Amino acid sequence: MEVLVTGGAGYIGSTVSAELLKAGHNVTVFDNLCKGHRAAVPAEARFVQGDLADREVLGRVFAEGRFEAVLHFAAFIEAGESMKLPERFFRNNTANTLNLLETMVEHGVGKIVFSSTAALFGNPAQVPITEDMTLAPTNTYGESKLLVEKMLQWMHECRGMRYAALRYFNAAGATKERGEAHDPESHLIPRILKVAMGQAESASIFGTDYPTPDGTCIRDYIHILDLASAHRLALDALGDRARLIYNLGNGQGFSIRQVIEVSRKVTGHAIPVVEGPRRAGDPAILIASSEKIQRELGWKPKYGTLEDIIGTAWEWHRAHPKGYAS
Repeated sequence: MEVLVTGGAGYIGSTVSAELLKAGHNVTVFDNLCKGHRAAVPAEARFVQGDLADREVLGRVFAEGRFEAVLHFAAFIEAGESMKLPERFFRNNTANTLNLLETMVEHGVGKIVFSSTAALFGNPAQVPITEDMTLAPTNTYGESKLLVEKMLQWMHECRGMRYAALRYFNAAGATKERGEAHDPESHLIPRILKVAMGQAESASIFGTDYPTPDGTCIRDYIHILDLASAHRLALDALGDRARLIYNLGNGQGFSIRQVIEVSRKVTGHAIPVVEGPRRAGDPAILIASSEKIQRELGWKPKYGTLEDIIGTAWEWHRAHPKGYAS
């Protein structure tokens, strides 16, 4: 299948691109490189540097590509920043996705797998979170993604577009070739590992008064390769099914303090910690129920423990101390 991967130079997009290539698909990566890394793009993929805001370039890529499906990862992801610059997130994550959807319609491309988020659920009434629970984001990042899901629903109703919305929990871990390298780095595990590598003095805990056993936020961590396998399965399933919505996680939660403690064991480093106030928009507990995708598509995470996930991340960071500049 000829597929376009937007944001395919990023952490998740590049890993999914590599797995799609292994499965025999032809991949074109479209990325503006404002957050991604050219070195992360698989060598076998065609690469086009461009921005989803540029309809002319986007149209030209579609005209040349003859795509059968799109996997859409291109987005800003920092929830804290989204509360300071909401307009930036709505323009990039939501308005630019509309450009993409309109271009798909113009060129007769009727399948899309969308990188959504658990941030749609806000502060859930119960855990684990199932797909049918209330969607009530507590930050504008989550809202920007929810608006895209609403657009996809209407594009399905009005245009017959087939779509899968995959609501991730916390992506983590690495492969030998690809790992997490954001600038600035906002995700917990790579920030902790920077301390173990001597690139930062301490790890940060934002909020110690949440209604959780140790007072810190609880999150569900899913390995990047498990995410990639879910995307491949969802893409295949769109051949027979028109609309798929799945939560993706391990089904178990770990607090910030637990992640730090496991990181200490994996790295053998003390990892000093600085505690601070809560960040705006951070829910207390997010844990996924992935029972639906396991039942319907046969998906199952292979990396079930936090030690396994952090261990692969640690291996990549030690081998790439300067990220993709190593």
